[in-house]
Amino acid sequence: MDYFKESLHLHKRLRGKIRTGLKMDVRTKDDLSLVYSPGVAEPCRAIHADPETAYDYTIKGNTVAIVSDGSAVLGLGDIGALASIPVMEGKAMLFKRFADLDAFPICLDTQDTDKIVETVKLLSPVFGGINLEDISAPRSFEIERRLQDIGIPVFHDDQHGTAIVTLAALINSCKITGRNMADLTVVINGAGAAGVAIARLLRCVDNPDLGSCTPVKDIILCDSKGAISSHRDNLNDSKKELLGYTNRDDRAGSLHDILKGADVFIGVSVGNVLTRHDVATMAPKPIIFAMANPIPEIMPDEAIAGGAAIVGTGRSDLPNQINNVLGFPGIFRGAIDARAPRITPGMKLAAARAIAEHLREPHAQMVIPPTLDERVAWRVAEAVQAAAEAEFGKK
Repeated sequence: MDYFKESLHLHKRLRGKIRTGLKMDVRTKDDLSLVYSPGVAEPCRAIHADPETAYDYTIKGNTVAIVSDGSAVLGLGDIGALASIPVMEGKAMLFKRFADLDAFPICLDTQDTDKIVETVKLLSPVFGGINLEDISAPRSFEIERRLQDIGIPVFHDDQHGTAIVTLAALINSCKITGRNMADLTVVINGAGAAGVAIARLLRCVDNPDLGSCTPVKDIILCDSKGAISSHRDNLNDSKKELLGYTNRDDRAGSLHDILKGADVFIGVSVGNVLTRHDVATMAPKPIIFAMANPIPEIMPDEAIAGGAAIVGTGRSDLPNQINNVLGFPGIFRGAIDARAPRITPGMKLAAARAIAEHLREPHAQMVIPPTLDERVAWRVAEAVQAAAEAEFGKK
């Protein structure tokens, strides 16, 4: 099937993939008096007296805003707010399908950080959570950071969703290959939002005192110019910060140089940057997560020919699809049900472990659950809610 051509036909026929619906019919005067004037005044008064009751009387407790400026959409780049709508609609469908959460695209026609932060704060009363999506780095880091105090979970899925699902796949890959997380040397190609978040999660940067978090031995990030090290004079502030917890030996060189002896390759970059000969230079039985879309950094057959023990990609037509849909629906479901004010490192770890543990007997062709396994989101939700209630208390 030509997915691009057929998708265009589908979107034109449907004129968008989501719509609002009524939870009850409005046919009588009594119906009208209950849902609108005069009866609606009473829940308004109740919420004014106790804002927490908005979760009981309105859509707030089951609704997520998917906020994007269209600056970093999928593999399409900066296509703007209007062109990003189909992606955000698709995300809304996945929220509903896997976690029964109502979600709506909020595509903002600005890439000004201050305006985005202000806008999200102003519209936040309606929503139980904010999913930031396809916002370019490093602005995405600042936007998320500045929205952590608005009283509801704000989560940049391109960062943390990718990191959580990657960690889940790595946990099971270590079981299969007989490795310990603490012994791993990891090379990440791509130093944008996803690459940085993966590095922070695998190195336990945000939760160093959390006893249940085991950092990997070392991570070296590479961008299009090679390894991020102190030897380079072209690093922005975000990349300079990485040197505080990555590349312990300050290695310099190209991706091909840095990959030698590594246990794990994680690609969140562009397609076809590796060959079987690169994989052959890695440690025995290496783990390859080549997640660039639509073309992975290396195709599975090529990686296996180079000696890879496990290969994952971002594609649904290949084994071991490492896809955020295993994470974000359940993460928001659990966080909103717990009425958590934010998503913490402990909640992220709980989500990753829940995804990994969903597979009782992982193997090389299945290190992570299938993306269409609808049970995963509810298992993640349960784990995230428990972690949130342990940190913030039950509501």
